[in-house]
Amino acid sequence: MTVNSGNSCCQQVIRGVTIQNAQTSPDDVTLTEPEITALWLSLKVAGSAVAIALPLAVWCAWILSRKRFFGKWLVEGLIHLPLVLPPVVVGYLLLLTFGRNGWIGGFLRESFGITIAFTWIAAAIAAGVMGFPLMVRAIRLAFDGVDSGIENAARTLGASRRRVFFTIALPLAMPGVVAGTVLGFARALGEFGATIAFAANIPGETQTLPLAIYTALQTPDGDGIAFRLAVISAAVAFIAVALSEWLNARSRRQLSGRET
Repeated sequence: MTVNSGNSCCQQVIRGVTIQNAQTSPDDVTLTEPEITALWLSLKVAGSAVAIALPLAVWCAWILSRKRFFGKWLVEGLIHLPLVLPPVVVGYLLLLTFGRNGWIGGFLRESFGITIAFTWIAAAIAAGVMGFPLMVRAIRLAFDGVDSGIENAARTLGASRRRVFFTIALPLAMPGVVAGTVLGFARALGEFGATIAFAANIPGETQTLPLAIYTALQTPDGDGIAFRLAVISAAVAFIAVALSEWLNARSRRQLSGRET
C-alpha cells in the first residue's frame, strides 16, 4: 500500500508539472509588445542605416579601387577607423558632431528646428557609421575583381564614365554590393556602444534589440526576455552572415568563369 500510494503521488506530481509547463510554455516563447517594438525598431534602424550608407559606400569603394591619389592611405584609414575604435568613442564623437551644440547638430537645430541626437535617426546614423567600413571593404573587393580592361574598351568605343560605371562595373560587382549590404545590415542590427552613447536607451524610441537585452539583464527576472531576444538576434545575424558567405562564393565563381 505504501509503494502504491507513493507511485500515485508521484504520478499526480508529474501530471501537475506537465500541465503547468503546458500552460506556461506559450507565454515563454511569445514576444511581448515592448519586445516586438524593439525588434521592429532594430529592423527599421538597420534598414535605414544601410539605405543611408550604401550609396556612399559604393562610391568610396569604386574610388579606392580605381583611383590613385595622394593621401589614399589616409582616406582608407579614416574609413576603417570605426572597426578599431571602441564603439562608445564613435558614439561620443557623433554626439559632439550632431548633438544640440554640435557644429552640425547646432546648425540643424537653429536653422531648421531639427534635433538628431537621442532619436531613432541617431540610432540609424550610429549603426550606419559602424557598418560602413564592412560595406566598403566587401564592395571594393568586388570592384577589384572586375577587369578594368573591359571598362577601358567601353571608353574607347565612346561610352561615358557614368555609363561605363552603371552598365559594366556596377553590374559585375553586384554580388559584392549585395554581400556588403548584408554585412552592413547585420552589423547595424547588432550595434550597441555607439547607439547608447549617441541615441541613449529610450524604450519605443531608440531601444533596439541589443539595448533591450541589456535592459532585461539589469532587471530582476529578466533572463527569459533576454534569452528570447538573444535567440532572435542570433538567428537574424546567422542568416545574414550565411547569405553573405554564399554571395561571396557566387561572386568568386562568376569572376573566375566557373559559374554553375
